[in-house]
Amino acid sequence: MENDWVIEATNLTKVYKMGMVEVQALRGASLKIRRGEMVSIMGPSGSGKSTLMNILGCLDHPTGGEYILDGEKVSNLRDDQLAVIRNRKVGFVFQSFNLLPRATALSNVELPLRYAGVAARQRHERAIEALQSVGLGERMRHKPTELSGGQQQRVAIARALVNRPAILMADEPTGNLDSKSGKEIMELLLRLNRESGTTVIIVTHDPSVGAQTQRIIRIYDGLVVEE
Repeated sequence: MENDWVIEATNLTKVYKMGMVEVQALRGASLKIRRGEMVSIMGPSGSGKSTLMNILGCLDHPTGGEYILDGEKVSNLRDDQLAVIRNRKVGFVFQSFNLLPRATALSNVELPLRYAGVAARQRHERAIEALQSVGLGERMRHKPTELSGGQQQRVAIARALVNRPAILMADEPTGNLDSKSGKEIMELLLRLNRESGTTVIIVTHDPSVGAQTQRIIRIYDGLVVEE
């Protein structure tokens, strides 16, 4: 039977060494997220939000605790093993879009498939399909400089979805957008979650963004304090 939980994190700790000083970013954070759920992670600056997201997204290792992603125990993997899991199971959307400026929208979206070794024709077809799903079928030959902020974020979302990941992680996805574009991006993420069943995790400072998700996970001082 398929496990209902796509994310199971138990007692995660993360200690950074800054010269002689040890900084405890996570102090035993535990959380579970269901397959197909849309949740937000909220907390003040310095609460451990970004550290938690980096561990959940397989960008970093916890110092202690256990993390199971989509049925696979990933907390003890080496960096190269973690990279394989990350490319297969996680799509990222960042506040600053992170698009290649000289590449077209289509080339930007094809990039993760190129890393995954997908053949050119299939890569092309899947990238077109992903851009159509975010409403950018007409703009796929445009470069980022020829697109608005909201359109650039749509390209970034298409790129995050093209590998058909188990989870989509969005770090302040509306942070660099005006309120109208931000509202459109939230509507798009809600629709993608509803229609494709992709698990969506949004890290945000914005209460109005958090209010649109099914559940808010709050983190303070490196601990999950309420859900």
